[in-house]
Amino acid sequence: MNTNGIAATAERKDLLSNAQAENEAARTLSKGGPDYGVTFPLWRAAAGASWHDYTRHPFVEGLGDGTLPRKAFMRYLVQDYLFLVQFSRAWALAVTKAETLDEMRACAKTVHALLDKELHLHVAICAAEGIPEAELFSTREAPQNIAYTRYVLDAGHSGDFLDLIAALTPCVLGYGEIGARLASRGNETGYADWIATYAASGYQDTCRAVGSLIDSAVAYRLGSEPQESPRWRRLCNRFETATRLEVDFWEMGLSG
Repeated sequence: MNTNGIAATAERKDLLSNAQAENEAARTLSKGGPDYGVTFPLWRAAAGASWHDYTRHPFVEGLGDGTLPRKAFMRYLVQDYLFLVQFSRAWALAVTKAETLDEMRACAKTVHALLDKELHLHVAICAAEGIPEAELFSTREAPQNIAYTRYVLDAGHSGDFLDLIAALTPCVLGYGEIGARLASRGNETGYADWIATYAASGYQDTCRAVGSLIDSAVAYRLGSEPQESPRWRRLCNRFETATRLEVDFWEMGLSG
C-alpha cells in the first residue's frame, strides 16, 4: 500500500477544502458583512458591544492565528458537543412552535444539519485525541453550558416561536460570521478544519436559510415594520442575552 500517496491525496483534499472555504468566505463578506437577511443585522446592532465581545473574543482570535492552547480548544469542543445535543432539542422544539409548514421544514432541516453534520466535526476531532463519542456524551456539563442551553430552551417553552428563534440565532449566525471572517485571512493553523467547517458553502447556506426563516417569521407575526411592534425590544433582549452567554462559553473554554 502506498501510504505516502494516500497521505498526499488526503493533504490535497484538505487544501482544496480550505481553499473552497476561503472562496466562500470572500463571497459571504463581499458586501462588508454576512448576508443573512434583514432582521439579523438589526438584532446584531442592537446587541451593541456584546456582539463584538462574542465574535472577536480572544478564544476566537486564537483560533484564527493558531495561538489558542490545544487544551483550551479540547475543553471547549467537548462542551460544545454537549451544547449541540441540547441545541438540537431546541430546534426540534421550534418545529412544534412553528405556525407554518415552511417554518417546520426549515427547523427540521436545521436539526438534521446539527445532528448529522456539525456533530461529526466534534466526534472526529475528539476521536483523533483518543476521546470516543460515548465518553463525550457522558461528560458532565459545565455551568456555562447549562446556563446557555437551558436559557434557550426556556425561551421556547415560556415564549413563542419568535422568542425561541431570537435566542437560537446568535449561535448559528455568529459561527457563520466568525468562520467566514477567519477563513478570509487564509491562515493555515491547527484549527483550519474547524474554521473551514463554518466558512464552507454548506454551513453558509444554512445561515442564509436561517436568516430567511427569521425574516419571514418576523414579517408573518409583526408585520412590515417590526421595529414598531411592542415586542421588538424583548426580541432584541433575547438575542443580546444569548450573545452574552456565547461570550461566557468562550470564557469557559479559556479558563476551564
